[in-house]
Amino acid sequence: MNLSAATIAELAIHLENAELNREAVAKITDAHPDMDWEDAYAIQNTIRANKEARGVRIVGLKMGLTSFAKMKQMGVTEPIHGFITDYGACADGSVIDVDRLIHPKVEAEIAFVLKHPLKGPGVHVGDVLAATDFILPAVEVIDSRYEHFRFDLKSVIADNTSSARFVTGGQARSPLGIDLKCLGVVMEKNGEVVATAAGAAVLGHPAQSVAMLANMLATQGKELPAGTFIMTGGVTEAIAVAAGDQITVRYQHLGSVSMRFAAKSE
Repeated sequence: MNLSAATIAELAIHLENAELNREAVAKITDAHPDMDWEDAYAIQNTIRANKEARGVRIVGLKMGLTSFAKMKQMGVTEPIHGFITDYGACADGSVIDVDRLIHPKVEAEIAFVLKHPLKGPGVHVGDVLAATDFILPAVEVIDSRYEHFRFDLKSVIADNTSSARFVTGGQARSPLGIDLKCLGVVMEKNGEVVATAAGAAVLGHPAQSVAMLANMLATQGKELPAGTFIMTGGVTEAIAVAAGDQITVRYQHLGSVSMRFAAKSE
């Protein structure tokens, strides 16, 4: 680590205030170019601890950068991870207040819920499928706190991987008997198709995302407990949304998820 404990604490407050006050800020590596990966996760973990100290519940984990092409482009060899909160949870069909967000975008994802714990190293896709209680469709609303969506990877990790809101719906199903690599997804914005994808867009198989998360956490001496809700990363590109937009995502075998975005004044 290159940053002091005091600087990490200050940056955690700075970034969380940007989220809570809906104020975009400059990416933090501009002022701290020597920040390393360990510093970035230390800032994220401090944000998490601060939230939990105020009574916020952490209701799941999320993966990001789960495209091999994107990882190569960014010069990294594994995805990044963050957490999701109770206040970020939105029901299927929700109206999401854009007045509480800076520049929201939506990504279609496949979420996993575990029935058995997973502990790395060495967790593989078969382990994940055997440990999974059910899968379900989800849409993540990401909202980077950085000005003009200008950031680098370390800044994104510190900012809890741009986590903001998430919507679940459709049908929860066992992954057994479903070809998750070929599971088709169609995203519609205001009735028009804006993105299509298949499960293989996530690391070749969405269960691979869970396996990588378990193995990354193992390096910190942590595991994925039974009951953990995990968002495995976007199968579609991130689509910008604004007040008045209606999003519907249809999943093969799993039904659909929808939401509307509105300003509080509407």
